[in-house]
Amino acid sequence: MLERQGEARIVRKVILVTSLTILLLAAVTGLGGYLYIKSALKPLNPENKSLKNIEIPIGSSVSDISSILEDQGIIKDARVFKYYIKFKNEAGFQAGEYKLAASMPLQEIVESLKQGKVMQKAALTIRVPEGKQLVQIADIIAEHTDEKPEDVLAELNDKEFVRKMQNNYPQLLTNEIFNKNVIYPLEGYLYPATYEFSEKKPELEKIVSEMLKKTESSLSAYRDVMAEKKYSAHRLLTISSLIEEEAAEKVDRTKIASVFYNRLKAGMPLQTDPTVLYAKGKHQKRVYYKDLEVVSPYNTYKNKGLPPGPIANSGKSSIEAALNPANTNFLYFLATPAGEVLYSVSLNEHNKKKAEHITSKN
Repeated sequence: MLERQGEARIVRKVILVTSLTILLLAAVTGLGGYLYIKSALKPLNPENKSLKNIEIPIGSSVSDISSILEDQGIIKDARVFKYYIKFKNEAGFQAGEYKLAASMPLQEIVESLKQGKVMQKAALTIRVPEGKQLVQIADIIAEHTDEKPEDVLAELNDKEFVRKMQNNYPQLLTNEIFNKNVIYPLEGYLYPATYEFSEKKPELEKIVSEMLKKTESSLSAYRDVMAEKKYSAHRLLTISSLIEEEAAEKVDRTKIASVFYNRLKAGMPLQTDPTVLYAKGKHQKRVYYKDLEVVSPYNTYKNKGLPPGPIANSGKSSIEAALNPANTNFLYFLATPAGEVLYSVSLNEHNKKKAEHITSKN
């Protein structure tokens, strides 16, 4: 009995010591977090009054501004600054050029960001439409920057350049882009949008960074669905690029998506013409039977499954269609000369529509 009582006392002591240790660690952690936040809310360096030229680009979000200020050594922590702004319910920040110092209190920085020299007009505007391939985007960039298209394309495809972009956007640019069969690593990743820059001739790295940032920002809205479907950004952008290239402006893209998914599920080749043209590296109005013989991992007539990567960039409607396809049993679709898309369940039905709408018109 005495031995059991002794053991019980030891157990109680162990539990007591363990509990006190856990509480102490929690208190220390909480105190450490409190002290860090308190420190981050103070000027980064009260002694450093030297002013730095800080540029806030057009279209910068609160997160962008916070990151810029941290990178430039004006504030201690971008996250703390961002939450400070939200807590204070501050808004109305202006794109422009500012002179800020590490000695400035956060509220003074906030007020400065609302009163700086506003950039009323961008020095350079680049518009990238939906459904454009990397080669075409290189042409667009070259046209606006007085560079040679082949030089822009070469840099976009340079492994060192792409690795640098990958380091900046690791969640978006996974190692899938370096698959040996992928022609251009950044194909499909440069989001279709209008981009404004404060310089007349920004460096290519800055232009591409803005496009990748837009892609990452756009996909962030679908992270939960992507995780549920186990889709990487690469897989999603690959599927959505096929939908983008096949869909006319007013076509129901969710139905086209359903055809692709139904074919994948049935183990059928996707047999989509844009992949053949991409494999050939040329644009033409129609695909001939001889074109279907091109030897390439991108040729979905010869290879089952998805191509190695995207074949163009894709917009919001195609991305959403790739994530939420219509529930159909269609295995075929046919685009008519009039712009209508006809869907079929069987090959026999598809061939009849083809004979009626395509063959009879030629």
